[in-house]
Amino acid sequence: MPSLLETLNVAARDRARMAEVSAVIARFGLDSLLARFGGGGDRDDGGNDADLPTRTRRALEALGPTYVKLGQILATRRDMLTDEWIAAFEQLQSDAPRLPFDTLRPALEAALGEPPETAFARFDTEPVAAASIAQVHRAQLHDGTMVAVKIRRPGIRKAMEADLRLLRHLAGLVEARSAAARAMMPGAMIEQLGREILDELDFTNEGRNADLLRADLAPIGRVVVPRIHWAFTSDGVLLMDFVEGVPPRVPETLRASGIDPASIADLGARLVLEMVLVNGRFHADPHPGNLLCLPPLADGEGSRLALLDLGSVGFVSPRRQHEFLTFILSLRGNDPAGVADMLGLWSQAGEVPRERLLVAAERLVARHGTGALVLNAMVADFFPLLRREGLVLPPDLVLIFKAMVTMDGVLAGIAPEFDLSEALAALRGRLVAARLGRLAGPDRLEALALELSRLSADAPRLMRAASARLERGEPAPPAETIAPALRFGAIVVAGAIVLHAAALLAAALM
Repeated sequence: MPSLLETLNVAARDRARMAEVSAVIARFGLDSLLARFGGGGDRDDGGNDADLPTRTRRALEALGPTYVKLGQILATRRDMLTDEWIAAFEQLQSDAPRLPFDTLRPALEAALGEPPETAFARFDTEPVAAASIAQVHRAQLHDGTMVAVKIRRPGIRKAMEADLRLLRHLAGLVEARSAAARAMMPGAMIEQLGREILDELDFTNEGRNADLLRADLAPIGRVVVPRIHWAFTSDGVLLMDFVEGVPPRVPETLRASGIDPASIADLGARLVLEMVLVNGRFHADPHPGNLLCLPPLADGEGSRLALLDLGSVGFVSPRRQHEFLTFILSLRGNDPAGVADMLGLWSQAGEVPRERLLVAAERLVARHGTGALVLNAMVADFFPLLRREGLVLPPDLVLIFKAMVTMDGVLAGIAPEFDLSEALAALRGRLVAARLGRLAGPDRLEALALELSRLSADAPRLMRAASARLERGEPAPPAETIAPALRFGAIVVAGAIVLHAAALLAAALM
């Protein structure tokens, strides 16, 4: 629990922001919500508990981008919150008023080292988009390239850092006072929020994310990740190619633009599976505002998909990839025991009796083990099940589910017959190849080669020693002495064979 001195320090440093937050809490009648989690306040505020989720959402919007971002994280926690709260938080809007360009000009000129009128052949002072952290303007380079210029809002970093200090302190207070709050792990959630905010505030992170994802997805060919113009990019300004396309919302609008919705659905499914289960790096928020559909190139195979706003990128470890794939394949393979194993492995809220896990897994398999795999429908059953059984998922796994469910919803909206299980089956060979490729990766092969080299270097010495003992008429060493060495040698040789076979199979599957 934070000490009194820490509370006084936070109050002294951020007292103006604390006053604003307190005023918003009072204006939207959220005292009862704070009291529920041990944060103080009047328990009988006279408000209507039925509209508490809506009032909380409006308060978060009034408090600005840090709190909106927190609400958006909470909107992914179906394992903790009921449908009413999720629905309210899913309506959070990060749009912001458009600032006059003169407000942004000093930051842009400082980043460019010259006025935009000379840095660019053309610069539009009217923004094309505005959000809570940045505003985007269109420009043209002197070589004719059209670019999007993303400029961070002045003062936003200082304001968000103050918000994070307050939220960390509040999380410590409510965790100390409320068992219900501890179950939701607010401290871990605020740390996740802090990492995401700091990453998004530094636009060089978004630029690096774009370069990495572009390289990851190059083999697909029909995915467009805007090129970053690093000569003009800095912590607070990002320049990238301007992409014109159609958001994946209305299939008729796509067809009118020469874009095939079914082709986009197939591509989007392959894209999200490749990112999450093969590459281990994925766009964490692929909603329609961050995606654009483009018609095929003249010599192209199908419609294309552009990824925008790459400030938030998730990472999946090989272990988590294996677990997630095992969960999906167990679900689709009518294997409740496999599903229960994953649920037990993932739970962060203590051990749940095996029998309860099996009953829950059987219900899930019965509803979603056959037929089309619709992630939104599966998740609508899955997360309430987790809440009933007291299971809390790790944050990285929640982010994976969020990305896949968001993309699944987008694709189902433009191609209602879309079935993710077909895409998963088509990609199964690539998934196996990726795992075998890691098994037979250069680092592992080099380590094995070094060990074999050491053994081969020792072999002549060991053979000479054995021969000398025989020549002197000494008895052979007992079996229990040499057995471990023989077993070790057999394991090394078997490992070499397995890794070699894995490398050959991975190459064949690719």
